[in-house]
Amino acid sequence: MYRSREHRILAGVCGGIADKLGLPPTLVRILWAILSLFPGPLWVAYVVMWILIPNEPSGHRA
Repeated sequence: MYRSREHRILAGVCGGIADKLGLPPTLVRILWAILSLFPGPLWVAYVVMWILIPNEPSGHRA
């Protein structure tokens, strides 16, 4: 799994998840935004994924 270079708004995490699952990036972002309204460590998880998941290599398309 990679952070998306093409579907990037902040760090490419949601775009990378969308690419991996075959979903539209906008849908993943909306789901993340809705889920982040509930109490929990979703923001922390996003930052951890930002740090741990590498950028998509140049020219790579799944």
